[in-house]
Amino acid sequence: MIFKPPKILRRLYPELIWNFPDSEDVYLTFDDGPSPEVTPWVLEQLEKYGAKATFFCLGKNVEQYPEVFQMILDAGHKVGNHTYSHQKGWEMKTWRYIEDIDFADQIIKSNLVRPPYGRIKPRQIKLLSKRYNLIMWEIISRDYSKYVNPRQCLRNVTKHVKPGSIIVFHDSKKSFRNLEYSLPRVLRFLSDNGYKCSGIEL
Repeated sequence: MIFKPPKILRRLYPELIWNFPDSEDVYLTFDDGPSPEVTPWVLEQLEKYGAKATFFCLGKNVEQYPEVFQMILDAGHKVGNHTYSHQKGWEMKTWRYIEDIDFADQIIKSNLVRPPYGRIKPRQIKLLSKRYNLIMWEIISRDYSKYVNPRQCLRNVTKHVKPGSIIVFHDSKKSFRNLEYSLPRVLRFLSDNGYKCSGIEL
């Protein structure tokens, strides 16, 4: 399994942000919410450790669950745009992909964008990076995968984390089997090893 992006991608597309090498903090991120079944639980776990995170939200979910989205903001976390309807840039005309992101921005109001699946075309990168910060990741927990068990999900993070890492989890029902086990233990690991968890602010 690949947890870290190939270095060649960083060289080819310097507009994409994969980590923060000059930071001593760690950046937990959660994709695909807000979810009334999962997001409040995630917020409780973060609060226990005084951890801040960034939630990359789907515009359609924010529309459907505005009260959960507000809970994220009220807790002092950052939010980002994960498109309106979880679109894969590779499979869309560039103008339609940007339109979907801009539509979500009317609801989410963030200068942070994470492309779903990391699937984004060079032309889309070039145009979007003029107005948004494109946030990728250094470590992906794979909490969403039915082929990854909870202990593997935990190791996927703790084995690779270092200062400046951007880590991906998902606040979705699909991922909760692995998230419920791994997130509290990741937070404890980070706390025990002196890491501060911060939201992304650019």
